[in-house]
Amino acid sequence: MLAGLLLLVSAQAQIHRRVPPYSFIRADRNRIQTPSGTSPDFSLFLRKLDSAAFLGYGDVRIVHVGGSHVQGGAWTQQLRRNLLSIRYGLDGGRGLVFPFAAAATNTPSGYISRCTGEWRYSRCLKPDPSMPLGVTGMAVETSDTAATIMIDLVEQSSREWAPGFTFRSVDIFGSGSARPVIFMDRDTLEGVFSDGRYHFDLPHYAEYLRVGFRNLGSFSLSGIYLDRPQQGLTLSEAGVNGASTGSFLNCENFERDMAFLRPDLVIFSIGINDIQGADFSADRFIRNYSSLVDAVRSASPHCAILFTTCTDSYRHHSPNRQGEEARMAFARLAVSYDAALWDVFDIMGGLGSIESWEAAGLARGDRVHFTGQGYDLLGDLLFNAIVDAWKEEVRRK
Repeated sequence: MLAGLLLLVSAQAQIHRRVPPYSFIRADRNRIQTPSGTSPDFSLFLRKLDSAAFLGYGDVRIVHVGGSHVQGGAWTQQLRRNLLSIRYGLDGGRGLVFPFAAAATNTPSGYISRCTGEWRYSRCLKPDPSMPLGVTGMAVETSDTAATIMIDLVEQSSREWAPGFTFRSVDIFGSGSARPVIFMDRDTLEGVFSDGRYHFDLPHYAEYLRVGFRNLGSFSLSGIYLDRPQQGLTLSEAGVNGASTGSFLNCENFERDMAFLRPDLVIFSIGINDIQGADFSADRFIRNYSSLVDAVRSASPHCAILFTTCTDSYRHHSPNRQGEEARMAFARLAVSYDAALWDVFDIMGGLGSIESWEAAGLARGDRVHFTGQGYDLLGDLLFNAIVDAWKEEVRRK
């Protein structure tokens, strides 16, 4: 019997996040599905979560990949907040971050990025990006010896409770004739280069990172990983505004970075941008996703895959029926890969339900994106569905 059975069942009401009883939300359908009938890798993930949560043993690594729903950070941050609230000390590290300020775009809500100096940037939205891209889907480059980037692990909006993150090791993904250094206290720390990244061990824990560069030439940076030596749970996000399934195929180092991240679970929430165009093809959608899943499985063979269907949306001022086509494609993918599926399209109310979300202050006027409250609700719903799947797993064992 798994460690958390009695504790999880008895604490179910406390673990679940309270969801307001909106009439348009199909709360009775909020569950993780396994369309193929089984998902051994997802069961393995749940057992690892159980061990980390109730025995304090093992690392659990999750990566959430998507478009603007993920880059904004609120959805992932609420899920992270909920997961870490299961047990005090469950924090295994902040994980993957990116200096979005240097790329002239919005930083996820869970931290702050700043930069100085001159920067160029590249994103995965077009084929043949000008810089090598990895799992973040972005890169920034500088040849300015005075350039710096800063990452501050403080939430951008105040919360009643928010996890506080610290780190003691840093990995900077990138390459170039210049090399990154970390300014810490009065010291300038040098890293060790290996397999496309510079690794730094810090003399003490920090919650603020400042990076500069040495030597002549340029440096292209595609991501930063912030870690701590303790075992626990780490949830990283990789979101790019406007990204489709094909976009992440433009990232030549996607698989390499996944091998470093070693995820136990990848939550794929790409698709909303695929269905906004007039040329949506379910077959192409499946082919693109298959390439991404194959890359993840090659990098981390027993990684669980959780597909989240596209949220309901409008296109050209009308309900976007391509969301239903994508929903069926997700089900086919889940069967092919013995993957898990969270049908948020159905849960939020089905076709046209985004209008009700907007009326309730949960979605924005474009009827594609959500408000902060709406993304928090998505995070709560997904968390509750994972907890219910976890409960069923421990009961089976």
